[in-house]
Amino acid sequence: MTYDEAIIKKDDFLTYLDIERNVALNTYKSYQYDLNQFFTFWNTLNTNLPHSIQEAVPKFFMHLHNLKVQKSSIGRKVACFQSFVKYLHRNNIAINLKLTAPRVSKKLPTYLTTDEMTFMLDKLPDEMFFSKRPLRDQAILETLYATGVRCSELTHIKFQDINFDHKTILITGKGNKQRVVLFGNKAKEKLLKYIQTERVKDIKNHDSEYIFITPTSSRLTDRSLQQILQDLSKQLPFRKIVTPHKLRHSFATHLLNAGMNLRALQELLGHSSLSTTERYTHVTTKDLKELYHTMNPMEFLKK
Repeated sequence: MTYDEAIIKKDDFLTYLDIERNVALNTYKSYQYDLNQFFTFWNTLNTNLPHSIQEAVPKFFMHLHNLKVQKSSIGRKVACFQSFVKYLHRNNIAINLKLTAPRVSKKLPTYLTTDEMTFMLDKLPDEMFFSKRPLRDQAILETLYATGVRCSELTHIKFQDINFDHKTILITGKGNKQRVVLFGNKAKEKLLKYIQTERVKDIKNHDSEYIFITPTSSRLTDRSLQQILQDLSKQLPFRKIVTPHKLRHSFATHLLNAGMNLRALQELLGHSSLSTTERYTHVTTKDLKELYHTMNPMEFLKK
């Protein structure tokens, strides 16, 4: 397959991922970036040589190796090309690429202690939040920890997704898979306080279906949320960088320490594989078998 032929198939593949596979936005953007990076590299090769995609791909990965690109990034690019090759095969285009992802040591999730979380949730004055919407930011902090949702999941929560009577939120996660998460009384109180005060002022003559918005009534972006937590981290006495994912890790770790069933936690986190959830067992002293007993998640979410 030549460069020009591959470019066309690349665009078809990305459309397939978006429309037919309906992959998560982050996955789509990552694969789009990886393929664009590859084709940019391929285009710089000596055009006098009849390079095929089979010849260009190994050169590309050798190039990445020489640049000392992180193994995790190379692993993602390998997965991208493996998916691309499968797509080509389904369209009767045989490409023989022997790619093996590098072995990457799994990092244990980092988390905040219960004392650190208590300080953040109960003892932070409004002035420690740099934004002009401290009630919104407090509600964000409480909701992230109470539900364990991802950053992008939280910023896309709509009014119709929340049931305040049952204290549940319908979350649309990776690959548009939906799950229901729970929250406690404190999260409910902070959400309602924000909605009834700051958010009312921000709506003005504009309407928004999203819960968390900016002063101009637009949906709060993932980057803005990360910046809010980054600014807050500078004010904390325990010198830890707070991120949405670190709050998610804290949520999972603290529930496991309280004895929650691994499979129940898997459901709350939206993990497709139980092995992903099992990463959190490093923080417990209980035998793994004891974690598989049936328990009600609501018991651990009441505050």
